Amino acid sequence: MTELLERPGARLGEEDLLWMLTIRAFEHTLLDLYGKGLLHGTTHTCLGQEYVPVAIEGLLDPADHVFSNHRGHGHYLARFHDLDGLLAEIMGRRGAVCGGVGGSQHIRRDRYLSTGVQGESLPVAAGVALHLKRAEPGRLACVYIGDGTFGEGAVYEALNIAALWRLPLLVVVENNGIAQSTPTTAHLAGSIAGRAAAFGIGHVLVDGDDVPEIRDLLDGPVAGVRGGSPLVVEFMTRRLGPHSKGDDTRSEAALRLARERDWAERCRAADPARFDRLQVRARALVESVAAEVIAREPA
Repeated sequence: MTELLERPGARLGEEDLLWMLTIRAFEHTLLDLYGKGLLHGTTHTCLGQEYVPVAIEGLLDPADHVFSNHRGHGHYLARFHDLDGLLAEIMGRRGAVCGGVGGSQHIRRDRYLSTGVQGESLPVAAGVALHLKRAEPGRLACVYIGDGTFGEGAVYEALNIAALWRLPLLVVVENNGIAQSTPTTAHLAGSIAGRAAAFGIGHVLVDGDDVPEIRDLLDGPVAGVRGGSPLVVEFMTRRLGPHSKGDDTRSEAALRLARERDWAERCRAADPARFDRLQVRARALVESVAAEVIAREPA
């Protein structure tokens, strides 16, 4: 199943836009803190992809399970709206959601789990989906992966089991066209749609960033997942930032094209006054949280 979405941006609700802008402000703040020497280790921002988890979260129930990956700040924030808990976790400060031991990539809260190990979440999500099918009919397991994760055998093992056992498994693929520094065209033969079809699993291609339209498109298929029809949803998206902090090998022309296709540019054009007002609000919120978390004691 393939759909090509338009990108009008005008129907976007204020709350959704606010959280897309808040996630972006949060990610920029992380890069700024790294530049000032206030953060250590590594982190992977979702700049350019913020609309994906915001759109998906609107289709999920709090009782569903969500499995994230190394680029998961947006997934966590879209689900919990917990800026200070996540920033404290990344900074290792008091009030951290996992006591400061998980850092940027390894978060567990309620029915949410992220990991930095490529492909590791899919078989775990399939196991949880089996449990949900048996014990909590109508719930689903949603797992976020990237195009680069299709180089892992665990992906295909999980898809095989999901199809055989008709598991309520929703696989959200954020295909940003590059796996760390390797273009998708250089590491992926065939297509993601073809891989889903090989297992008899449905596939929806989302080539657009209008959140209400995405939800309209996916509402029926996600309901089917709850009934035992596993699904792969592939977002053709863009990564505006580096893989981690400063390791972007793309050409300036490629980066310029990604910026020109950014969802924020269309949202600003659709309603400049609203966009600017919410952007100021989002940045102020993140700045306030960052100042408060920086002042805390270590976890």
